[in-house]
Amino acid sequence: QEQLVESGGGLVQAGGSLRLSCAASGIFFRINAMGWYRQAPGKERELVADITSGGRTNYADSVKGRFTISRDNAKNTVYLQMNSLKPEDTAVYYCSATTSPYNYWGQGTQVTVSS
Repeated sequence: QEQLVESGGGLVQAGGSLRLSCAASGIFFRINAMGWYRQAPGKERELVADITSGGRTNYADSVKGRFTISRDNAKNTVYLQMNSLKPEDTAVYYCSATTSPYNYWGQGTQVTVSS
């Protein structure tokens, strides 16, 4: 069964750091891009960052310089290092894995940043 398992969310004070991890398993097709999205209450889900199998990265403007996405292709795992966290980063963070023809999602992990 295909699944993405996320870990690393939690509660942190503003200015602190968290590292999210997401491991993909059971996916038959080759995984192209992996990424992180987030959804805050009352808002639409938005891209935070993604990374291709070749290591090319893309970041939302709001997290550039603070977040770093990385990937271990051998382990089908993607990471998100989040530094200098702000209260506006509070959201449920979802991992995604893109293949041809499917896109897979994790169950989400809560990140809460207190001021």
